[in-house]
Amino acid sequence: MFSKIVVGTDGSDTAANAVSLAAELARMTGAELHLVAAFRPPVVVAGGGISGGNPPVSEGFSKLAAEHMLEEVAAGVDGLDVEVHARSGTPAPVIVQYADEIGADLIVVGSKGMQGTRRVIGSVPNSVAHTAGCSVLVAKTT
Repeated sequence: MFSKIVVGTDGSDTAANAVSLAAELARMTGAELHLVAAFRPPVVVAGGGISGGNPPVSEGFSKLAAEHMLEEVAAGVDGLDVEVHARSGTPAPVIVQYADEIGADLIVVGSKGMQGTRRVIGSVPNSVAHTAGCSVLVAKTT
């Protein structure tokens, strides 16, 4: 049924629900499981330097923080080999672009942001569902 499943995560409890569902689907179908997280590129400051410090999670991950988070999430997925991918950019385009690159046949995202103001101004699950080139499963996570 599925051969490659991509799931976006930011390491939150709600995203963990989406990862669990994607892992269960991968186990049932024998699919590859790919965890994807977006990070913000370093900010270049005048003089060619790079600003220091990692931004808070609410402002986005650094590459190192995203990679570390993905490794922790992958370690919690039992019985599967999980590939992890941290990419620079905003979450929805990063998830969709990666899924397109590997020929994924399913993207799993959590439902956080599907209600209230975020739904109007743009949410990851809404953007993924409208731009993906494959099936999208929005897991009820909130």
